[in-house]
Amino acid sequence: MMKAENLSVHRDGKCVLAEIDLTLNPGEMLGVLGPNGAGKSTLLGALCGELKTTQGQLWLDGQPLAHWSGQQRARRLAVLPQSSTLSFAFQVQEVVAMGRLPHDSGQQRDAQIIQASLEAADALHLHDRSYLALSGGERQRVHLARVLAQLWPGEDGQTLLLDEPTSMLDPLHQHTTLQAVREFANRGGAVMVILHDLNLAARYCDRLVLLESGRAFAQGTPDAVLTPDALKAVFGLEVLVQRHPERGHLLIIAR
Repeated sequence: MMKAENLSVHRDGKCVLAEIDLTLNPGEMLGVLGPNGAGKSTLLGALCGELKTTQGQLWLDGQPLAHWSGQQRARRLAVLPQSSTLSFAFQVQEVVAMGRLPHDSGQQRDAQIIQASLEAADALHLHDRSYLALSGGERQRVHLARVLAQLWPGEDGQTLLLDEPTSMLDPLHQHTTLQAVREFANRGGAVMVILHDLNLAARYCDRLVLLESGRAFAQGTPDAVLTPDALKAVFGLEVLVQRHPERGHLLIIAR
């Protein structure tokens, strides 16, 4: 579990994230929405310790984030950034194996976890391919498998932070990716995912934070956050909000 209290970040003398309070609970997916420049990636960078905060407290499993050693933190917290690059021709299974470096679980167990993570990311068929020969979307799925392997299976409440994991994916793999993340949460992991697609957020997330200019404009269930008034105020978008005829989650339709 991760908790942020009164979190603020300044950059070049300007406040880019202000007074954010949120909790990432085991078994839940928290979606972060907002227009470009709203502070979504800044929030993720602050939560993982990459960006220095100017105010507030960060807690991981009840302890201040700064109190965790690098290896201890890596066993509890994994981050999938917006872009991940490698310049060496590693095999895909070697890239995913990097997620097991913080652990001492043995070669046989690691091999099982690497296979399970590749299957979850729909990338098992790529296991012996060169990473450099993959498309952008395939690379994105391989890095998803890597962070899943780092925390697999998630039953102990480990925290996964993802920055636009569907940005380069076709519609099918947008869903397979979020289904894999949803299953990680269902096993007991805590997830925060930055998304641009409002309908994907409505379908897969338990709770949402809607950011505007570095502040939380709205926070709560999809029903509470994805309202026509809120989306008009933050995105300037006129929408209809309806129910999916089969699944029952919200559908956001631009007018």
